[in-house]
Amino acid sequence: MRNILRETPTRVPHAKLLSRAVRAVLISGVASLPMQAVADEAVAVATSADTSAALQQLDTVTVTGGYARSLERAVDLKRSNIGFSDSIVATDVADFPEQNLAEALQRMPGVTIERNKGLGSKVSVRGLPSEFTHVSINNLATASGSGGRDVQFDIFASDVVQTVTVQKSPTAADEEGGIAGSVYIETARPFDYAEPKFSASAEAANNSINGKTDPKISFLASDTWGDWGGLVSFSKAKRTNRTDSNSGINFRPMGRFLEASGTRGTQAAAVLARDAGIVINNRMDKDATNRIIFQDKVGDRIYLNEQDQWGATASLQFKPSEAFSVSFDAMLGGYDTHEDEYDAAAYSASSRSTLDTIHSYDADTLSQYGMVVLRDVSYTATQHEILSKERFANTDYRQFSSKLDWTVGSWDIDALVGYSGARRDSDYANLKHVAYAPSRTRWTANGGETLASAASNGFDMYNSPGKYLFEAYETEIEHVKDDKYAAQLDFRRSMELAFFPALTSVKFGARYTDKSKDREFGNTKIQGPAAGSAAWVNTRTLADSNPGWISDIVPGGGYKPSNLDWQQVSNSYARNTFRYAGFTTPLDPGQFYQVDEKTLALYAMTDFYFDIGRVPVYANLGVRSIDTKVDSAGFHPVQNADGSSGYTPTPISSSGDYSDLLPSFNMTAEIADGLVLRAAASETLMRPSLTDIAYRRTVSWSSFRFMDGNPALKPTTAKQWEVGLEKYLENGGLLSASYFSKKIDGVVRQSLTGIVPNVEKLNANGSLDGYYDFEVYQPVNAEGSYKVTGVELVAQLPLSMLHPALEGWGINANYTQLDNSLTGASDIDIPTPPEGLAEKAYNFTLYYENDRFDARVSYNYKDKYVEYIHLNMYPVYRDAYGQTDASIGFRLNDTWKLSLDAINVFDEETSGYTIDKSFPTQYEFSGRRIGLGIRADF
Repeated sequence: MRNILRETPTRVPHAKLLSRAVRAVLISGVASLPMQAVADEAVAVATSADTSAALQQLDTVTVTGGYARSLERAVDLKRSNIGFSDSIVATDVADFPEQNLAEALQRMPGVTIERNKGLGSKVSVRGLPSEFTHVSINNLATASGSGGRDVQFDIFASDVVQTVTVQKSPTAADEEGGIAGSVYIETARPFDYAEPKFSASAEAANNSINGKTDPKISFLASDTWGDWGGLVSFSKAKRTNRTDSNSGINFRPMGRFLEASGTRGTQAAAVLARDAGIVINNRMDKDATNRIIFQDKVGDRIYLNEQDQWGATASLQFKPSEAFSVSFDAMLGGYDTHEDEYDAAAYSASSRSTLDTIHSYDADTLSQYGMVVLRDVSYTATQHEILSKERFANTDYRQFSSKLDWTVGSWDIDALVGYSGARRDSDYANLKHVAYAPSRTRWTANGGETLASAASNGFDMYNSPGKYLFEAYETEIEHVKDDKYAAQLDFRRSMELAFFPALTSVKFGARYTDKSKDREFGNTKIQGPAAGSAAWVNTRTLADSNPGWISDIVPGGGYKPSNLDWQQVSNSYARNTFRYAGFTTPLDPGQFYQVDEKTLALYAMTDFYFDIGRVPVYANLGVRSIDTKVDSAGFHPVQNADGSSGYTPTPISSSGDYSDLLPSFNMTAEIADGLVLRAAASETLMRPSLTDIAYRRTVSWSSFRFMDGNPALKPTTAKQWEVGLEKYLENGGLLSASYFSKKIDGVVRQSLTGIVPNVEKLNANGSLDGYYDFEVYQPVNAEGSYKVTGVELVAQLPLSMLHPALEGWGINANYTQLDNSLTGASDIDIPTPPEGLAEKAYNFTLYYENDRFDARVSYNYKDKYVEYIHLNMYPVYRDAYGQTDASIGFRLNDTWKLSLDAINVFDEETSGYTIDKSFPTQYEFSGRRIGLGIRADF
């Protein structure tokens, strides 16, 4: 699959080589096609009877294969599309160092990824949050079992993917759902190959921290016989990763202590006055106490992550002529993960503790927000924790579709029916031992640390297993079922109107989608050797559970952020010891929700070709109408007659609906030889998250508050435009620059939406407490809008164009710079960009290749961004991150090739901070990965 381009003897001729008449035919035929079909359709149109004579006069270019050819093919796809887009094809998807599809996509212009413990997981386009991106496989919106709309790309094996296109300016024919852009993933079909094809590969990869070596295998087989063709592909990989992290060092407002009754509150106020000169007149004044900060917790953690991933595709295609094709496609896969997490943490803000001594404080760094940060503090009764956490998650996904392409005279008819589904089951456990004692915690240059207190009853938290008492073995389970059905019918007619020759085609169609998602969740605690027993609480110690040194329990030796070692219980021991016979985790009705969403979309659009002077112009104008209905249900809380909490006997349902008209305009003009001016404008939308529209209710009886989902939420919408210049050079070279603007309305925020009067509230013994008015908080579409603007630059240059001695060398680079007008949702008015928005991102790849040898080195950079807003007050940033990957390949002969890959060559660490870098929140290492592989192509 990776060397598919070697099978094609010629490539699509550049549009600049064609006569204007031929170009008109080409553009009218491809402007509104799905991106994966652009090149094939261009060939089909260009070789029709009307244009064959013109094409016979064109020179052909011999294809040599390899990475450079894949870049050239991607440039052809970009140039053929009427809108703004970027593509990667099989060689670039699967032949570069990566651990999953997300990491393959990060090298595209404007695309960045979110990393989770060193692994790419979610994809962001142009710095916007991942949920702003629409994803489809073979033109079907993708189910991944994530519980939301965003797609977990780490479940997809890149080896089964043929082409990926990121469409940044939609046409009316494109499915809505991505404000940032749409990612179209295509798998291979048998008639993509000119002759029988079989390829297979195997790889062994090693992680530098845990020292384990993991296998990966894949193969593809394809053939055609007469009018029929068949293809199958398969990929299976095992990955083991270890991540060492000093993290969880969050801000905590001093109200935690000051609002406490008794000596906890009075002592905190006295210590603040004595050691920092801060006098608190009203300990309940949150505007003041929220601006006095101490460390919430310091944790040292080791994660061991094992992944088993497999993916398979199958395609059966019937193609009796270029005018008719029917294909049946299937994509199946599984992604199973097991993660061990081992923590040694000190919770400074425990319910038993208060301030003892402030050793140092900072009244300067955040003074513009009126904030004082206590940098180094001793506490009276820190909650020290030794935690053994275990997570299992199993995701199975499947997709089936059938596609018809039929040309009848001047009509093109396309039809699609399909299904995409995912099931995800997860199981979580946490063995918790705690010890209360004085301690001292402080920020360090890269994170935080906990020291034994100078008080007489302080202790060594890392080597005192007898002092830690068993608190609980906590368990959670979650089941997510995600199903999506779709049917689409498109009609396109070529036009030849004497009175309106500029109109080259009209296209119209309809799409119906039916999506549903169910989520179940449950949790419980084991506190003794049998159900209902609490015999182990505060009697069993960590020493009774066969603890060992963490450096012995985990593969790979010592803890990387520092020289710490600590006593820990292995998860295998915990599971075998604390889960008694017959134990199950019950489901919680209050966490259940079901969402059903049905959408009917109708569209119409037209393609135009005309000249302005000597400049040929291609344009597409259209409008898309959508009508969406939402039904959601969840259980609602009630108080039982005995005072206990319960739920309604059946789910409570609610509905919502919305309609929108989404116009779009795309235009290209070749203003000089190889110089293309491109422009686009459109309205688009992103549907609300499923957790926000899920109609479930949670309650706080003490705060007299209901928290509801909101099925009546409207989508977040954007009005956007873009203009750019693209210079196409010989041999696939490209220089381009574009400027884009998005005005985003209807961002979802939590808000007070109503009052439920006279709610009966009972005491714990069942007696009447009274009748109260309860506030209802729901997610709503906030008023107003914010603007995101940006510049995107691309340079793809075969260096032989500079000097013949540089034959085989090339660079592929891109840069994105963003600006935005939103100053986020901090309750204490700290200016905060939108969560997930990185202002800068760039990629740079230097490559060399000849007939036998190829080498690539790539650097990928993503600027800092707000990861979340802690307690709705303090923005927590993920620090800027850059990573270098490299690959070397040597072709033994026409069949066999050896490769050596390296991911994260320089073992970069991941870091984060709250508001300012002097207050780090994490310092994390995931190691480098070295892989050795062999591949055969027949």
